[in-house]
Amino acid sequence: MQINELLYKIRKNNDSNEKMRLSPWACLSQNAIRKKNEARIQKGHRQEFAVDTDRILHSLAYSRYIDKTQVFFLIKNDHITHRVLHVQLVSKIARTIGRLLRLNEDLLEAIALGHDLGHTPFGHDGEKILSKLCEDHHINSFLHNIQSVRSLKDIEKKGEGLNLSLQVLDGVLCHDGELHIHAIEPCRDKDFNTLTREIKQKSADPDHNLWPMTMEGCVVRMSDTISYIGRDIEDAIRLGLINREQLPLDCTPILGKTNGTIVYTLVEDLVTNSLDKPYICFSKEVGEALGRLKEFNKKNIYQNSTVKEQGYKIKLMFELLFEKYYQDFENGNKNSDIFKEFLSGMSSGYQVNVPAAGIVRDFIAGMTDDYFLKQCQKYIIPQIKTGLYV
Repeated sequence: MQINELLYKIRKNNDSNEKMRLSPWACLSQNAIRKKNEARIQKGHRQEFAVDTDRILHSLAYSRYIDKTQVFFLIKNDHITHRVLHVQLVSKIARTIGRLLRLNEDLLEAIALGHDLGHTPFGHDGEKILSKLCEDHHINSFLHNIQSVRSLKDIEKKGEGLNLSLQVLDGVLCHDGELHIHAIEPCRDKDFNTLTREIKQKSADPDHNLWPMTMEGCVVRMSDTISYIGRDIEDAIRLGLINREQLPLDCTPILGKTNGTIVYTLVEDLVTNSLDKPYICFSKEVGEALGRLKEFNKKNIYQNSTVKEQGYKIKLMFELLFEKYYQDFENGNKNSDIFKEFLSGMSSGYQVNVPAAGIVRDFIAGMTDDYFLKQCQKYIIPQIKTGLYV
């Protein structure tokens, strides 16, 4: 037997074993839905969602996680969480929960690693600024979960997209870790038309609550919150924004005072209350305490005036850079980096289907913090030259 035939046989056995090994509520790898069927996936050694994970890991957008803000920007501290660490923590927590609930770990990993690819430079502050600029230019408001889907489906591979499974794209779209809920049940009956419709619904109403189509998507959504709630507290303490004694007394006896204890408590409670059930949920006591802790973080960390003190500078740079690229595109300035660094080699379909402001949005949203600042230095800050004008 040839090697490729042997490996394919192992893969088929793994697919078959999932039916016996995984929960009846899990999403089986063989049930992955793709927009375009690919023979090399169907005949290859990797299971469907493992292929998605690999494609995300090797995407250009994933490599840019390394220098994207999680919460705190323009701070020199090697121990503060960046976006790349956050998605790794989400993946680890989700796979831990998934293993205990007998869910599909490949699907969990793919959704977790891809869920924040659409984040702008400078985190949620950058997202809000870019969203206002999009609205001012008469395109939909900017939401990072929608942009994550667009990046994977419409921008990667020079506009061809990665042809990921519907289950992964749906989980990315519906991760919404900022919206607090105690329980979530999958909305299983979806197709690619549903994905398109839900993107439109979310664009029109950012507070619209979307429910993932798989248990795995539900777990990632909860894991997103579990991963950042205590970690953001530790970062804020390290930066001197808060101290541990400030943590709300109606939360700490239930959840704990440290990130490790908070994560452990939330994972155990979620798994205990979700075992052998077709939905994911916290206990009432823990869910309510988590909601109170999120409100504490919002007031004392995310809205802290010290965190926001350079926000007006970021806002000004976003506005100037957006307008610079917009004018360059409209005027056909081929020397601009929006042509040289972004549109060069991009598929004709992308350029035909995306308006000028949308192209600028996609270019800026994909930037790392450092690249954004270098673009500002290049295009906005005056350059000192030597010699005479001739």
